[in-house]
Parts: sequence; structure tokens; C-alpha cells
Amino acid sequence: MPPQLAEHWADRDLYEHSHRAAYTGLASTVHTDVEGLADALYDRLLVPDGWLPYQDTEPTLRKLHDAGIKIAVVSNIGFDIRPHFAQWGLDGLVDAFALSYELGRTKPDPAIFLRACGMLGADPERTLMVGDTPADAGAVKAGCAALVLPSAEPGRTNGLGATLALTGCI
Repeated sequence: MPPQLAEHWADRDLYEHSHRAAYTGLASTVHTDVEGLADALYDRLLVPDGWLPYQDTEPTLRKLHDAGIKIAVVSNIGFDIRPHFAQWGLDGLVDAFALSYELGRTKPDPAIFLRACGMLGADPERTLMVGDTPADAGAVKAGCAALVLPSAEPGRTNGLGATLALTGCI
């Protein structure tokens, strides 16, 4: 990490301006003849078309939702991902969003998981955090169970269906 970006990198999931500065600054370290490439790449990140949910996301969320299980998205992110979920048709399957840049906390801090539980009215000891990074295991310090799945290529499955067995939905 270039020294001039270190502070923005450390704060990238807490502040929108730091998120943009960190990622555009990092992309700008790659020398090209394409004017404005770093900003264009970042702008692509902000729109749903720049992302692909895991293939098993929709069917898993739908089964959990239909079973009456409340769902929160807990994300270390420096911008609003709700429009992404809306475009993918997933917003009606999610009851709450606990986004780091809005809450001032990042995973693995237990506070972000406790806030998500509070948003759902859920007892942490009866809550399962499902994620794909080691930081997601921080939910254990909040009293939640945690299932950390391997990340997968965009648009592929990554094992989210395992949550159905753990929650008694299959």
C-alpha cells in the first residue's frame, strides 16, 4: 500500500470519501494511457451491473425468508449497497442492512453484529452469521454462531445452501 493511501485504506469501510480515495488511488498506481480509468473503474463498482451475486444467493434467501427467518446483511462497505439488492430483486428478502460506513464499525468488531441483531430484534445466541471472509467470524464475540464459507468466483455458488440445513429449512 502506498504510504499516501494508508489512512484512506484503513478508513475505507467507514467513510465514503476514504473508500473512493483508497480504491481510485490504488488504481492510479497502475500507469496507463487511459485518462480517467481509475474513476471509471470505481464508478463501475457503485452500480449493480458491476457485481454478480453468488448463484445460490437468491434461492437461499428466498427459502429463509419464506420460512420466516429474519435476514440482515452485515457488510464492511464504504457505500450503499441497497440499490444493488433492489436491482437483483433481493431487497424484499432482506429485513435490515448493517453497513459499516453507516454504523461507524467494521467487522470483526462485535458491535456491528450486535447492531444487526438489534435491527432484527434477534437474540445473538439464536443468530447465525454467514459470511465469506475471516472478519465474519467476529460474530462469535457478539454471541452469534458463525459459518464462514469460501469466497467463489462472481456468479458461482459458494455453499450458501448449507445455511438451510443449519436453520432447519430443509
